[in-house]
Amino acid sequence: MGEREPVNSVLVALLLGGLAGYALRERKAVLKHLDRITFYSVLALLFFLGLSVGANDVIVSNLHSLGLKAFVLSVSAVIGSAAASWIVYRFFFGAGDEK
Repeated sequence: MGEREPVNSVLVALLLGGLAGYALRERKAVLKHLDRITFYSVLALLFFLGLSVGANDVIVSNLHSLGLKAFVLSVSAVIGSAAASWIVYRFFFGAGDEK
């Protein structure tokens, strides 16, 4: 697999998903189940990520030294994502709600 193939696959999947969402935007019956499908898809991805991490002997044997660094990195990523989401929400969606 080439170096750029995974990036291209992600971009193609995102583009196709956007086009499918645009085409299906009027079909409320289909879209009302999308949140649940997305939630369970993310859970499945996290499960398989955990499965691959648990099966990796190098990661498991170095978990004691990677643990704190991974925890700090993960917490920082969550806090940064939440802060960025809050800023985007307030900037794009929050100002027009006040009446």
